[in-house]
Amino acid sequence: MNRILIIAPNWIGDAVMSQPLLASLKTLYPHSTIDVLASPWVAPVYRACTEVNQVIEAKLEHKQLQWGLRKDLAKQVQANQYAACFVLPNSFKSALIPWFANIPFRIGYRGEMRFGLINIVLDNPGKINRPPMAEHYFALSKAIDASTVTDRTYSVTPLEPKLNTSISAQQSIAEKLQTASIDKKSIYVFCPGAEYGPTKRWPTQHFANLAKQVIATEPSAQIILLGSKGDRALAEHIQTQADQASHIHNWCGDTSLDEAIALIAISKVLVSNDSGLMHIGAALKVPQVAIFGSSDPHHTPPLSAKAKVLWLNLPCSPCHKRVCPLGHLQCLNDILPETVLDAMQSLESTL
Repeated sequence: MNRILIIAPNWIGDAVMSQPLLASLKTLYPHSTIDVLASPWVAPVYRACTEVNQVIEAKLEHKQLQWGLRKDLAKQVQANQYAACFVLPNSFKSALIPWFANIPFRIGYRGEMRFGLINIVLDNPGKINRPPMAEHYFALSKAIDASTVTDRTYSVTPLEPKLNTSISAQQSIAEKLQTASIDKKSIYVFCPGAEYGPTKRWPTQHFANLAKQVIATEPSAQIILLGSKGDRALAEHIQTQADQASHIHNWCGDTSLDEAIALIAISKVLVSNDSGLMHIGAALKVPQVAIFGSSDPHHTPPLSAKAKVLWLNLPCSPCHKRVCPLGHLQCLNDILPETVLDAMQSLESTL
């Protein structure tokens, strides 16, 4: 198989967890060229994957059919003469481009009204006892040699995604740190955001108290608050509540994802919610504390031996709701800064 196309998922975390699939395909078909069709939002993840030859960026909007754009992209894709395409999202529209492009093998899970668009189909697992997402994507790599697939085999050992940082992103971050007079040897990265909603966000007051405790323990510590523009207000609250202006830096919305990857790679410890940046930290193998509330760490854990997961496993969790249905958000409020600091220190002591 000479050329393989991947239709990327739309979330950063899912994109990271698809890397073991790419590695498996490269092992199975060592002479193949793997390209990825991705939105600009997740494209940097695939640029950090050594298995990827080319990232085709496409401004495909969420919940928009964009019929004309998909047909135009299909013409571009068809010219590349791909032998197979792995469609990672479950939506109808995500399967249109490889179908328009007449790619012979179109592999994916059974999804939204796409009978015929996908011609090698795996059944989607139910919501109960779902496998980890990395395992879910990885299983697709075994489907190409079967005309029909009714079952999937997951790997015995947990899969750990791996990312690399680009030289240009490393240089850009080095310049930003120099401009801000931040010593790269003393960086802690806190990621207060989570795109899904409040039930995934550890309280800003807890982040602020943790920051104060880290600085009290290590006076040279520099804490960089990292995230998207939408997380900037959360970071501002943390800065105000902590009142440590010279030690806490709000970079939310001020870095590209390529730069964020490079910054996380040099951090001493990453503290985050269950988010895309959490999965990036795991794939970069940095020490990290991952805080879980409404989501399930068995399904979307940070896949790294250097990750420490904090989850209270309350009777009401995981609820997978965007807003706490009981109104108390106890699953996050009751994870105290002292507990997170202990986890951070235990990670640092093993380095």
